[in-house]
Amino acid sequence: MTLFSKKNVLITGASSGIGEALAYEFAALGANLILLARRGERLDLIKDQINRKYPDQKIIAYRVDVCLDKPLKQAIEESIEVLGPLDVVVANAGFSVAGNVLDLSLEDYRRQFETNLFGVLRTVKESVPSLKTTQGRLAVVGSVNGYVALPGISAYAMSKFSIRALCDSLHHELLPLGISVTHIVPGFVVSEIRRVNNRGELRDLAQDPIPLWLQMEASVAARKIAKAIYQRQRERVVTGHGWWIVRLYRLFPGLIFLLVRAFKIKARSEPSL
Repeated sequence: MTLFSKKNVLITGASSGIGEALAYEFAALGANLILLARRGERLDLIKDQINRKYPDQKIIAYRVDVCLDKPLKQAIEESIEVLGPLDVVVANAGFSVAGNVLDLSLEDYRRQFETNLFGVLRTVKESVPSLKTTQGRLAVVGSVNGYVALPGISAYAMSKFSIRALCDSLHHELLPLGISVTHIVPGFVVSEIRRVNNRGELRDLAQDPIPLWLQMEASVAARKIAKAIYQRQRERVVTGHGWWIVRLYRLFPGLIFLLVRAFKIKARSEPSL
């Protein structure tokens, strides 16, 4: 019997990157899936591929933007009506706004927080009542930048710092209800996030500024994440470099600042193609 046999798993941002990889991973572990993302055609393709490989498992896909209250609420309610209560929820949807503080507009910051923070809050608020009935598992995808903020990604780092605080509070609040909260902290994982501009639009021709040798395959990250969720870990840092960065920040925060200054480390710029 697989780890999540017949469990109902909901994933936001499931059309690419970590979200897509998690869909395949949870399917391999026996779960029924509720996949949410803005790109419906990509979701349909993923759904069809999983259905062909695992014909006995149930999969529902909704074209939903986590920034919109009613469509997200309706999708979650409908999925519960069809499949039953939720066992696992992965709040994964997000993107990255890049640019120096003085160059970004207030609207850029609002757009970043609307998806990365309020999108998570909407997902949590709509799914926790169902998770209570199963004493289920909630996972929220943050980032190593939720610990270490670099020049050029203040908006993204702020949103992920907020996610870390949210997970800490939720851990204490949901523990009496039997719901575990796992804060997922990825480093560099193969995905489209670094080819998405500040308006959340994918730039297909843009090059990923991070060398491939420094990135973890999304399927490997998904396997580690699913295991952490199953074990109800409070936090899981994914990728070796991410683990060392977070550990250094916790033990020697001043050293991180010195290294960023000494090596003039700067985050990526917005893709323009």
